[in-house]
Amino acid sequence: HLVESGGKSVQSGASLTLSCEVSGGPLSRLAVGWFRQAPGQDREREGVSCIRFGDDTTYYSDTVKGRFAISGDSLRNVVYLQMNTVDLRDTAEYFCAARLRSPGGVMTAVKTMCESQWDWKWWGRGTQVTVSS
Repeated sequence: HLVESGGKSVQSGASLTLSCEVSGGPLSRLAVGWFRQAPGQDREREGVSCIRFGDDTTYYSDTVKGRFAISGDSLRNVVYLQMNTVDLRDTAEYFCAARLRSPGGVMTAVKTMCESQWDWKWWGRGTQVTVSS
């Protein structure tokens, strides 16, 4: 069960932090990703950033690298997405998703995980981020 929060309307250049509360199991067993769905992009979600807990390997898409940071709090079971210097292209519904970090002992590269929305098992309902100029 995943619940996102923190989405809001901000001006270009601002910073904000999204949170994803994860229930049902420890973060150590999971990989968690942040995906976004831009207006008009029906069902197409871009993998923005992902993290595989245990070894804390992260991945960022080229569109957010250097501006966004993903992190997790294993005591609170919350995953964060720190968004800095946002601009108009960051306007989207942001979803967090989770999957087992190594199902059947098979380890998938975090980049590979993040580049496709289709293999993620659990999804939140999303939180809206709107950036205005």
